[in-house]
Order: sequence, then C-alpha cells, then structure tokens
Amino acid sequence: MTASPPAGYLDRQQDVLRRLRKIEGQVRGLQRQVETETYCIDVITQVSATTRALDAVALLLLEDHLSHCVAHAVAEGGDVADAKLKEASAAIARLVRS
Repeated sequence: MTASPPAGYLDRQQDVLRRLRKIEGQVRGLQRQVETETYCIDVITQVSATTRALDAVALLLLEDHLSHCVAHAVAEGGDVADAKLKEASAAIARLVRS
C-alpha cells in the first residue's frame, strides 16, 4: 500500500481558512445578538446564514476529497478503494442528514 496523498484541499487551504474565520465572526455575532436580546427572527436568520456558510465549506472539502483522496485510492484499487468509497459515502450521508 502506498502512502496517503496530502489533503486534497491544500491548494485552497487559505480560502478554506478565510471562510472559516468569516464563519467564526458570524458565530460571535450570534452570541452578541443573544446577549443583547435581539429579536428572535433576526437571530434565526443569522443562524441560517451561518449554517449555509458551513455547508459551503463542507461541500468544498468534499469536492476536494473526492477529486484527490478518493481518486488516488480508486487508482490504487482493492481494499483501499473500497474503504475510501465507503468513507466518502458516509460523509455524504452525514451532510445530507444535517
């Protein structure tokens, strides 16, 4: 068995980090909204925006995982390919359920 390839998102690592920092700011904003007793619907709207932003990061990471890690494992074949495909399917299922 060959070594695992580097994380598929390394080419976009700075973009992922930038997005996560923005989401971190959104969560801090949510905390401030609750502390200042902001109207419920306004808080829910911000929660929804934050959730969509996290979903976008998850999809970006999944896309990179499929095109790098899974593709590498499929090229290797055998049990490695089967394991990576099952892992990817489980990740997709988690995203769909969330």
